Amino acid sequence: MPPTQVTVAIPTLAADSKLADCVRSLAAQTRQDFDIVIIDNSGKRLARQTLGACDNLRFIENDTNLGFGAAINQACSQSQSPFLATLNDDAVAAPQWLEALLSTVQSQPDVGMCASQVRLMDSEQLDSAGMLICADGSSKQRGHLASPSDYQRAEEVLLPSGSATLYRREMFEAIGGFDEDFFLYCEDTDLGLRARWAGWKCWYAPTAVVYHHYSHTAGRATPLKAYYVERNRLFLLVKNFPTQNLLLAPPVSIARYAWHVINLLRGQGAAARFRQDGNGSLVGIVFRAHWSLLRNWTTLLRKRRAIRASARITPAAFRDLLRAHAISAREVAEL
Repeated sequence: MPPTQVTVAIPTLAADSKLADCVRSLAAQTRQDFDIVIIDNSGKRLARQTLGACDNLRFIENDTNLGFGAAINQACSQSQSPFLATLNDDAVAAPQWLEALLSTVQSQPDVGMCASQVRLMDSEQLDSAGMLICADGSSKQRGHLASPSDYQRAEEVLLPSGSATLYRREMFEAIGGFDEDFFLYCEDTDLGLRARWAGWKCWYAPTAVVYHHYSHTAGRATPLKAYYVERNRLFLLVKNFPTQNLLLAPPVSIARYAWHVINLLRGQGAAARFRQDGNGSLVGIVFRAHWSLLRNWTTLLRKRRAIRASARITPAAFRDLLRAHAISAREVAEL
């Protein structure tokens, strides 16, 4: 067995047959210098029952659901590989996935993150080819629902989707890993923005293909997802955006809410899906998210100061990154 270059961290809650499919896809990788850590957040030891024993498979079994970021941090702390890959438990990796990610990151010393070409399962459409950011802190998948053929060029992107990505351990540990206060959703965007402040780049590898069951665990449009997406975009906004951009965020948020209402009346977009699934009104969720922001304000400001203290790029350079990889409030509401 060659030396381990990559630790593949797979958090799981359902630990069902899709997890087994995910692990089987890793057995077929063209590179085998990796180990797999399954972080079981079910509290019932379900992953071990589903998967059984395997030579390069290790389990971390938590008594409660600690969330995505905490699970990945656990895997990192209990491994030593120079690279850390994250993979959703409902994703299936093509055979060259790890090889493509590694060759891309290793080709440039300032690349600390690599985004996969994540395709929707049983579809000819993309889930993501990296991530985009809105001026109010909302993040969305680059190329979502587009054809994979439109995203075949290797290029720099803002940051990767945590559903299938590769991180340098050097970078991951230097910026403190995932912020566990996020619990679920947007933690990959927060980590990517912090890495950008620290001077690291992200590259997109179009041949690192993964097939993903979108929102298999938490659902496509649920109160749980809506709350954490809204709360966490506020958290990452306060932590990461330069002051000038913070001042612009509230009117952009209002514009996004207006587009959600318009699309709701048209029966389109995330707000319409939320209503169609019988989840009621989003107004209460927005209020709760902003109340959580106020309650956590002091902690967020402390984290903001720490990010600036270790920054290796200027606020002007960070603003340029946000502009170069932007998505409009209208586009966010329509996805």
